[in-house]
Amino acid sequence: MNDIWTGFVEMLTYERMMALIRALVVIVAGYTLAKLACLGVKRLMKNRLGIQRLRILHRSVFIIVFLLFLVSGLRELGFKLGVVLGAAGVLSVALGFAAQTSVSNLISGLFLISEQPFSVGDTIQVGDIIGEVYAIDLLATKIRTFDNLYVRIPNETLVKSNVMTLTKFPQRRVDIRIGVAYKEDIEIVRQILFEVASNNPQYLDDPPPVCNVVGFGDSSINLLFGVWVETADFQALKNSIQVEIKSAFDSKGIEIPFPHITLSPGGAAEPLHFFMAADDTTAPQPSSEGLVS
Repeated sequence: MNDIWTGFVEMLTYERMMALIRALVVIVAGYTLAKLACLGVKRLMKNRLGIQRLRILHRSVFIIVFLLFLVSGLRELGFKLGVVLGAAGVLSVALGFAAQTSVSNLISGLFLISEQPFSVGDTIQVGDIIGEVYAIDLLATKIRTFDNLYVRIPNETLVKSNVMTLTKFPQRRVDIRIGVAYKEDIEIVRQILFEVASNNPQYLDDPPPVCNVVGFGDSSINLLFGVWVETADFQALKNSIQVEIKSAFDSKGIEIPFPHITLSPGGAAEPLHFFMAADDTTAPQPSSEGLVS
């Protein structure tokens, strides 16, 4: 009896070991085939899809192929598919209640990928954050700022926020607000600005630059000067042209005023005059009219 029981146990152990080996072979083969399938999809669709959609397709193919072989491996070990699916369904419901925020971010990520308001490599602005899109995942979008900081923004936040894609179009306009003194001739100022723009190497003459009067300030006439440029050269032109405008104004005698305050006793009276004195004995005395003489 003992010999029979020992033989039965050995046979059972042998069968379990063989089933485990077969399951491992199936899972390893599935992992390898999933990797090969991803490489094939990447080579086939590289020139047809964008970076982000290709990345999502790459991951989806890997997960689908690998899951098929994983289920086959579990069946080799004696797991029933119905039980596995039932357990997965219960687990999915529990996780859904526990991770509602993640589900919302996941749905928002699918909207971002399908709508494509921006792509990997674009420069975007979300609130006070400006940077280059590093990755668009299903739960969050990663941004690298210009000072090399890593920022993770949940996709739900992006869907609900106003997002400016600064590099969506090949050309942008650099808008510079300039104040000139009231005594200056606006037409002469415009000619100087257009000349400065035409001498800048990043300047585009189509569309042409614009120079509009946008208002009368306390101390200056306010102008809006807009110059078109290739998006890649935006920062270079914005930095250089402001220095060139200041140099041109200085050479032409155009005044960029600072705030002036005039003190007056009221009405149509003459402005007050002040004098600095070294000591009280030499200080001028106020006149009977209230003005310092």
